[in-house]
Amino acid sequence: MKIYSLIGKSGTGKSFQALNLCSEMGIDSIVDDGLFIVRGHIVAGESAKRQETKIRAVKTALFTDQQHRDEVVRKISKLNPASILVIGTSEKMARRICVRLGLPEPHVFIPIENRTTLEEREIAYKQRYEAGQHIIPAPTLQIKKDFSGYFIHPFRMIRNDLDGLIDGWTQSAERSVVRPTYSYMGKYSISDKAIVDIVSLAGMDTGGIAGVDPVFIKNRKEGIIIDAGVVMNAGAVVSAAKALQAAVVRDVEEMTSINVLSVDINITGVQLPDAGSGDE
Repeated sequence: MKIYSLIGKSGTGKSFQALNLCSEMGIDSIVDDGLFIVRGHIVAGESAKRQETKIRAVKTALFTDQQHRDEVVRKISKLNPASILVIGTSEKMARRICVRLGLPEPHVFIPIENRTTLEEREIAYKQRYEAGQHIIPAPTLQIKKDFSGYFIHPFRMIRNDLDGLIDGWTQSAERSVVRPTYSYMGKYSISDKAIVDIVSLAGMDTGGIAGVDPVFIKNRKEGIIIDAGVVMNAGAVVSAAKALQAAVVRDVEEMTSINVLSVDINITGVQLPDAGSGDE
């Protein structure tokens, strides 16, 4: 097993450059910020970017938690990749990660300065420390479930960047951009009340819905479950309820980045047309 290491200061674009490096050098897998990624698929680990504080993020990246470390070690042993790219802020950090995971000493250390220009590193630095954005070298669909409530969006490579990618890494050409809750821009949170308001507004914009109340939110690590009491207008009740479900999922996920696991509609009443509104 050959171990390579891409090293550089935080916020210099290492995770962004990892895919290009793997494609050029024929490297099978990546260990980055607590994750074990094989040809674009996260197969084990927990991202440091999910942690609530910077200190816990560093500990996660170094695999200090025994259960976390053992999970990744077992997966590496099972898959036995021919090569791994270990990403770290320094040679010392990369060596510590290798020791924790029982990997051989890296036989090649690649400074990020050898892969990028000063201008590219300055752009990466601004994205990290001014916009609070972090890159994960995996498609958004791969990480969406584990990053419920984190601002996240895909970063797709342009066509020219895809030219020459080796088989397997082509599918991982999409990176993901996340803003962790320990962001350098400060912490943020989304209250249940805000979600309730979004659900209520979705009801107002959905035909056939007379009112939405009450709304209950059940929080899970991977997302939320929404339970909404709904008063329907007489007519196509089922189709209106389905339209509301779709609207709630769309609006909540777009506005909050929280995964909506399910929307349960409880029809609490049916509102009949006003008897005095018809033609006499």
